[in-house]
Amino acid sequence: MTNATLRRTATGHVQQPMSWHRARELAYELGRTNVLPTQDVPLGHANGRILAAPLHARTMVPGFDNAAMDGYAVRGPGPWRIVGQILAGEVPSQALAPGQATEIATGAPVPPGTERVVEYEITARVGDSLSASPGPRDHIRRRGEYVTEGQHLLPNGEKLTPAAIGLAASTGIDTMTVRRQPSVRLLITGDEITDHGIPGQGTVRDAIGPMLGALLRQWNLDIESERVPDRPPHLHYNAVSDALRRNDITLVCGSSSVGPADGLHTTLHHIGAQVNIDGVACRPGHPQLLAHHDGHWLLGVPGNPYAALVAVHTLLDPLLAGLAGRELPELKTAELNGDAKTSADCTRLLPVRFHRRQAHVIEGAHSGFLGPAAQADALAVIAPYWHGEPVELLPITG
Repeated sequence: MTNATLRRTATGHVQQPMSWHRARELAYELGRTNVLPTQDVPLGHANGRILAAPLHARTMVPGFDNAAMDGYAVRGPGPWRIVGQILAGEVPSQALAPGQATEIATGAPVPPGTERVVEYEITARVGDSLSASPGPRDHIRRRGEYVTEGQHLLPNGEKLTPAAIGLAASTGIDTMTVRRQPSVRLLITGDEITDHGIPGQGTVRDAIGPMLGALLRQWNLDIESERVPDRPPHLHYNAVSDALRRNDITLVCGSSSVGPADGLHTTLHHIGAQVNIDGVACRPGHPQLLAHHDGHWLLGVPGNPYAALVAVHTLLDPLLAGLAGRELPELKTAELNGDAKTSADCTRLLPVRFHRRQAHVIEGAHSGFLGPAAQADALAVIAPYWHGEPVELLPITG
């Protein structure tokens, strides 16, 4: 770290930013040592949640031998005599004898003695007499062929998808043990902020609140938001201390830098919070911080919207991974196409789009402008002294 990276607040506090990679890793490590408790939720509320216990099947899949095709269940060599019909949901009343067949629907249980299900397409039927060509497959799904009772389905720490929920349902599971979702409060600071309509002279429209609200809901988090003026200072202190007391995570947008209206450091000092990360050597998003107090977390992000987006993906995403007890995803890499100026003392994060297996830089990125980020698939992580090798990609969509 060079002396140029040190920043002093208006009250004399000196920020000592750490590298982007180390900040991301530390946020994860801090969360992992404070994993959230578990709760049982019904399947309808499990999507996107993190498993807190391995998932095991309660029953076999299939639960009985059944037809994999519409056609005829047969026993012995043909031709066969058709003796009945079985639809899905019905139970066969008797076993098939050699030379017998019964019409059957996909998913219906095959009668005892069935050796093969012959699909309609290769059969010839005259009255109750059936013949068919020989075939290499029996088209019968055997009991327990896919899943056996007690079989391990998903590991602890897995993020639940719609397919995973369907898998659980198919094996008789009604509830799943997951990590409790953290409560989140979003504090938007600034006397100049307006939240609707066209901003007037000296005011700006709040872009961070809608952006982060949408992002956190995409991460399956329920959030509450509040606007907090910079003055008088006690309003800022009261809002932050109350949010920290009531919520697992507080996001303070703006006031984390070193300007005369940036009072977050002073507030955290008075509250007695421990600041774990005080500045990150990256552009944009340098004035971001992570602190904790009495088991609750506070993330300070810059007041410029693109910088705020970078900060949330740098610190909040890995913190949430740690709190949920899941692994920190490894970042994929790709060849970079476009102008990517490097910096000797910090990491740059540039919006990119994927095309023909390359990450293409979207021009025009500025800390206060979301235009390029709105078109981006990911942020390219340009490390100091980058020399053209493949770059890591930080996902920002989906």
